[in-house]
Amino acid sequence: MTARALRKLCLGYPGAAEERPFGPETSVFKVEGKIFAISQLERTPLEVSLKCEPELAEQLRASHAQVRPGYHLNKRHWNTVTLDGELADAMVRDMVEDSYDLVVAALPRRAREALGWRPG
Repeated sequence: MTARALRKLCLGYPGAAEERPFGPETSVFKVEGKIFAISQLERTPLEVSLKCEPELAEQLRASHAQVRPGYHLNKRHWNTVTLDGELADAMVRDMVEDSYDLVVAALPRRAREALGWRPG
C-alpha cells in the first residue's frame, strides 16, 4: 500500500479528517475529533499506527513481524504496522477499517447516527 492509497483510504470514511497536530510530517486521521490512524506518509518504509482490540492486537503481533506495539501510544490498544509489501493490502484495509469502527463505536449515539454508521 502506498502513502497516497493510505491517505485516500483513511479519508474515505464518513466524517474522517486529516490534521497535523504533531508537525508537518505526521498525518493524524480523526473522526469526530478522535484519532483512528497516525502516519508519517513521507517515511520509508511507510508505517501507520492503528487502534485495535487488545486480544487481536496481540494475535497480529505474534503472527506478523510487520505489526508491533504502537509507537508512543497505549501498547494495549494500538499497533504500528509497517507497510513494506509483506502484508496484503486487503489486510491493511481491514485493520484501518477496524480502527475506524472502534473509534466510532465509542462515540455518542447521535454522532454515530450522523455518520450513518452501523455496527457490524
